[in-house]
Amino acid sequence: MIQSEDGIFRLTTASTSYLFRVLPTGHLEHLYYGARLKEQELDALQTKITSGAGTSVVYGCEDAEFSLDRVTLEYSGIGKGDYRHSPIEVRMPDGSWVCDFVYAGHDVTEGVIPIEGLPSADGTADTCRTLTVELADRKLDVKLRLFYTVFARADVITRRTMLINDESEPLVIRRFMSMMVDLPDCDYELITLDGAWIREAHRHHRPLSYGLYVNESTTGTSSNRHNPGIVLARPATTEDAGECLALNLIYSGNHYEAVELSPGNTLRAMSGISPHCFEWELQTGERFETPEAVLSYSEDGFNRLSGNMHTFVNEHVVRGSHHKAERPVLFNTWEAYSFEFNTRKVLKLARAARDLGAELVVLDDGWFGERDSDAAGLGDYRVNTRKLPGGLARLARKITQMGLKFGLWFEPEMVNEDSELFRAHPDWAVQVPGREPSLGRNQLVLDLCRREVRDYIVENVNAVLRSAAISYVKWDMNRNLSDMYSPAVRRQGEFFHRYVLGLYD
Repeated sequence: MIQSEDGIFRLTTASTSYLFRVLPTGHLEHLYYGARLKEQELDALQTKITSGAGTSVVYGCEDAEFSLDRVTLEYSGIGKGDYRHSPIEVRMPDGSWVCDFVYAGHDVTEGVIPIEGLPSADGTADTCRTLTVELADRKLDVKLRLFYTVFARADVITRRTMLINDESEPLVIRRFMSMMVDLPDCDYELITLDGAWIREAHRHHRPLSYGLYVNESTTGTSSNRHNPGIVLARPATTEDAGECLALNLIYSGNHYEAVELSPGNTLRAMSGISPHCFEWELQTGERFETPEAVLSYSEDGFNRLSGNMHTFVNEHVVRGSHHKAERPVLFNTWEAYSFEFNTRKVLKLARAARDLGAELVVLDDGWFGERDSDAAGLGDYRVNTRKLPGGLARLARKITQMGLKFGLWFEPEMVNEDSELFRAHPDWAVQVPGREPSLGRNQLVLDLCRREVRDYIVENVNAVLRSAAISYVKWDMNRNLSDMYSPAVRRQGEFFHRYVLGLYD
């Protein structure tokens, strides 16, 4: 599954091979990603540089022809001759933007290495292994770790990165991708899933030409505008034939996927946190971990690629009681009654839903506070007994007596200005001091960077879930982030990512 010998790394899944090597300079050269190789002549996969090229910058005086700009790399830096789009932009502790990370060692671990504070794939020693490659800057005591976890049966390799500052001065991260890979040729089309509210995930094909293509969300979330993933496919690829590979990011915040066709006819692809308004100061002894990126390849068309991703999610992402569990047929009250429901109406719907074969009835928005429209009540968790005499417990009991399960709607990140919560804690809403905040759906976003806000949500949602036989939660989010500011964040360039870490917490 993971082999290393003489500076060459082989990552093998059931149907694919991924190869890279340590160059004499210490940089990592990407050699191959594709259909599984049984025996390979590595010389045929290595970049051949037999002459200098015009304005190219050579890396060192030892080789007058070697330029990083002409090599297919695993991860690149800035300032040493590679002028392609960089996966990392860091103001180093010496004040420069130059970083030059070279091989310092590696380790292989059985299973996965969890990411602190972020979701990641799960696996055991018999389903996956993780290769950690440590790179060190040539001048400064700053380290870069590359993680590769090989999920053999799913034909998936995940990648992520970690930056460690052991210098006596801080460094500042402005862009730090979870993964980068250089492909040795450029005969691909770019496929993205784009859209908007209620018309999400429309498939778009783009032929690639010289330059940079970016798929990104800046809304504060992974968004309904652009899915946090891309597919690169040979032009003739169909559902059942042809080469294609996919990158996807396990992250709920702003994401960034970039594809660049270089003058050397190589293709660079990367994925990670969006650099939009991102600035993260890393103090002495601190580390920064990126979200996990998912990589998969198929030589049998899009169906096989989709199957790889489905297997990976079902086997290694879905957890606990939901793992491989059949999902219930669901009936939701919203389209029938909007906010204008009561116990009698909901029970009438539940009987009709049961007769249609539904297994779960979900009570949507409007069960709490003074929530008779979308202009009031968000942030409050007091059950509206005018609509629901006897509360949620009575309604849930009557529905479960019909042989159905009962589910409930929440939008815990949001607050209306017309709410008990906002009147008590107006400073808990995301807003810039001295500026009038922008509204979306008549609501503001709660500041999840603040511990007391997260504690309030956890305490109240838990209390509601304990109060009745609730077996399902519909978790809604009806607006994007704006007015990005939190008094709990020392540097506001950290706001978006701190917000997402708060969400996960």
